[in-house]
Amino acid sequence: MPKAAPDVLADALRLEPDARAEVAAELLASLDGPADPDAEAAWNAEIERRIAAIEAGTIRLEPWSEVKRRIERDALGR
Repeated sequence: MPKAAPDVLADALRLEPDARAEVAAELLASLDGPADPDAEAAWNAEIERRIAAIEAGTIRLEPWSEVKRRIERDALGR
C-alpha cells in the first residue's frame, strides 16, 4: 500500500538539504508534463538571432549596472 502524502513529506524532511533539494526538483519536474520536442531548436534559433543582431549592431545593449538599477527600482515600486 502506498504511503500517504504526510508520511512521504515527513520522510523527505528528514533528508539532508542536498537530498531534499533533489527530491523537490524531481517533484516539480514531474508536474511540467512532457518536454516540447521543438523547444531546443527554437531556443537555438533565438540565440542565433540575438547574436546576429548584436554583431550587426541593430540592437541597443545596456550595461548591467543600468539593468540592475532598473530591476531594483521596479522591485521597490518606485
